[in-house]
Amino acid sequence: MNVYTIESRCTATAKYKLWPQAALHTQWPGSGTKGDPVFDAFYKSIVPNLTSSVEVSQLVKAAGTQLLDRIGPVVLVTHSQSGFLGWILGDARPHLVRAIVALEPSGPPFQQAIFASTPSRAYGITDIPLTFDPPVLSPSDLTPVTLEQTPLYTNIQQAHPARRLAHLACIPVLVMTSESGYHTVYDHCTVQFMRDAGVDVTHVRLEALGIRGNGHMMFMERNSAEIAEVVEKWISKVLPTNEG
Repeated sequence: MNVYTIESRCTATAKYKLWPQAALHTQWPGSGTKGDPVFDAFYKSIVPNLTSSVEVSQLVKAAGTQLLDRIGPVVLVTHSQSGFLGWILGDARPHLVRAIVALEPSGPPFQQAIFASTPSRAYGITDIPLTFDPPVLSPSDLTPVTLEQTPLYTNIQQAHPARRLAHLACIPVLVMTSESGYHTVYDHCTVQFMRDAGVDVTHVRLEALGIRGNGHMMFMERNSAEIAEVVEKWISKVLPTNEG
């Protein structure tokens, strides 16, 4: 990702205002622009990614399931581009994933949003098959239908009756959305897809808890301790004491 992409989407969104809520971003530590020490340190940590999400999915599923077999059970915490990997690993090893915390996970279902409108996530929330009931032999079996279309996103969901995500339905999920990050525009679409598929999803919007001004990199921002406390309390609530 280049400097403009990081600044406009993550660290200095109020400067660019690419979506309405971007102007509310106040919690990044520093100016969020090139030349600021915090931004420069963050930018140095960014590494290249494979261009094929199908290839990424297959590689992480193969490696991740082996890791889970060694260290599980676990609580998976994902963010942004890694969001779909949590669904894949939870689906592959539901008995080893006690809960999934998804901080603004990749979405919305079936199509990119805000910065592009190209097809994506052919299986709704992933690019490779998950365990649906009734089984899905191809993406078309999900019969995607458009429920809402706006200049920034399109809400595409399964036709009803929706097929159930048989394995993920056994795992409690927390989806957390910041006040000003670009996911605030469409995370509700991802939550709707999962709930329609039988997944127990708690959707937390930080501003509803009085936690204001956060963007997409909420866990790196000035009030990140408050956010971590929300996550910790949710985990303690959904897991028995001897599993926490």
